[in-house]
Amino acid sequence: MEFMREFPDDAACLDYLWRERYAPDGEHAYCPRCAKVRSFKRYEGKTRTRQVWTCTSCSFQLSPTAGTIFHKSSTSLHLWFYAMWIITSTRCGVSAKQLERELGVTYKTAWRMFNLIRNSLMAQDYQGPLSGEVEADETWVGGKLREGEKRRLAAEARAQGKPRPSGQYVKDRPCVFAMVERGGRVRAQVMPGKRYGYPLRHALRTFVLPDSIVYTDEFGGYTGLGQRFTHHRINHSERIYVSGDVHTQTIEGFFGLFKNGVRGVYHSVSRKWLQGYLNEYAWRYNHRADPVAQFRRLLKRAAFTS
Repeated sequence: MEFMREFPDDAACLDYLWRERYAPDGEHAYCPRCAKVRSFKRYEGKTRTRQVWTCTSCSFQLSPTAGTIFHKSSTSLHLWFYAMWIITSTRCGVSAKQLERELGVTYKTAWRMFNLIRNSLMAQDYQGPLSGEVEADETWVGGKLREGEKRRLAAEARAQGKPRPSGQYVKDRPCVFAMVERGGRVRAQVMPGKRYGYPLRHALRTFVLPDSIVYTDEFGGYTGLGQRFTHHRINHSERIYVSGDVHTQTIEGFFGLFKNGVRGVYHSVSRKWLQGYLNEYAWRYNHRADPVAQFRRLLKRAAFTS
């Protein structure tokens, strides 16, 4: 009801974009043609009202939706705003099917809206490198092999005279690498290919300041980080998970939030769109303690992001 009181229709949503982007007072905005602040009036045609404001001095027109995800969209602004409110009001995410039912649009429209919001508005904006105490870890995303798949792979191995495959490398699953500041931000990305050491080390050198303290597990791909960072390792293979300040519980907590959300809401995610879902959960994590409501933060970003 709070949302409906503030944004009852398309006109209220358009007025919000106009004030946020160009005219805080609703009337005066900078005119590029006049090169000064001028008075603008809403364009009102004989047949229909366009989403533009016109300069009263030179007739230059400004559109609040130009250059945003709403530009040339046949879906009403009211539904766009409501979709963002639904997405930000849930802790574990919402599916496109649920968005379809809530908005009364087709599944194709709901999925397109959600995809644009994830990849344009919730993309992991670069706010400087991570610093301080940083935990890093990698994980496989995807379900386990079905029994039928196991039997098929075993039969193929016998036919080729090879040993029966086993372990996590049997199924081709994407690898996700993430870094998190203790008490701060997280950055997560899908790694190209399998779990190799060089891409992990390169990501750490790119997004973490050299004077940081880095905590990882015993995976051999992290060998050599001590040349650039203060590097501490925890040996999970010996079932040691916390040793004083040395642990990777923070980043594993983020992986738990992400995997539980995917398992409970989306059920499965393809490799092609996995980065978009990571963006959504990383955005939620990074704004968990933001004094500005997530809906407000997303609206403000929508006003300037294409």
